[in-house]
Amino acid sequence: MDRLLISRALPDSVMDAARDRFDVTCRDTTLPMDRAECRAALVGYDVVLPTLGDAFGADAFDGPVRAKGLANFGVGFDHIDVAAARAAGLAVTNTPGAVTDATADIAMMLILMTARRAAEGERLVRAGDWSGWHPVQMLGRSVSGSTLGVIGMGRIGQAVAKRARDGFGMRVLFHNRSTKAVDGAEQVATVADLCAASDVVVVAAAATPGTHHIVDARALSAMRPHAHLVNIARGNLVDEAALIDALRSGRIAGAGLDVYEREPRVPDALRALPNVTLLPHLGTATLAVREDMGRMALDNAAAIAEGRDPPNPV
Repeated sequence: MDRLLISRALPDSVMDAARDRFDVTCRDTTLPMDRAECRAALVGYDVVLPTLGDAFGADAFDGPVRAKGLANFGVGFDHIDVAAARAAGLAVTNTPGAVTDATADIAMMLILMTARRAAEGERLVRAGDWSGWHPVQMLGRSVSGSTLGVIGMGRIGQAVAKRARDGFGMRVLFHNRSTKAVDGAEQVATVADLCAASDVVVVAAAATPGTHHIVDARALSAMRPHAHLVNIARGNLVDEAALIDALRSGRIAGAGLDVYEREPRVPDALRALPNVTLLPHLGTATLAVREDMGRMALDNAAAIAEGRDPPNPV
């Protein structure tokens, strides 16, 4: 039976299915694999099922490799040096599609929470500092009818756009690395132009060398003082230091973040800001979605083990 290493425990139904097909080893920690663990996994297993943060950089592939591939759990694979993996003869796959709706839902939640100051209000009530309703208490920004700017119009970006347009009557603009026709949305040439024209900017692009700090100080300075930034992609797409500066100085009104540049570390300065909603990377965190992701990863793993073309190569 082919040997499979699972980086971190998956839902019970997925683990049961994995054991039906593979000789499974699952790490007993929720922390990412370091370089030494990744190197050992490539030598000791036929397939590895890694996930966010596992250190499959180029140096992990130095030396002999037994593994036939990496069946990544998650749509993002920026923790894997894909070119190095392929050069070592490994297939690399991911789990697109399964994550789309759940992640788009989180985007809408963060849009509402930051624009309507819901996180601030919840903290106020929990602290026992709420003195009662009054006409000018915690006035936020209306979402319905405002303008949404989406950076990255892939599956998730389009799902966010549809929710915003159909559910909240928002005008939708987007910036994308390639020209794309999207019903009810208008493409904008630059990130700065998008930021200047939007009331809410959602970062939904894939993490690549070309998108690192795609939201930088220049983009943030183009945003209007009432505008909000939401990041549901990867933390390093936003220059976190520049974002903190923009929030502190009032150059933008607020932010909603599900991801961070040096996750799981969140800067003290960011945590201290009242106008930020901070979530612990909940984008795909529903049982049904994680089960779907797990089954997709196992289908990829089985194909890799059997020498077939996997369903979801990257």
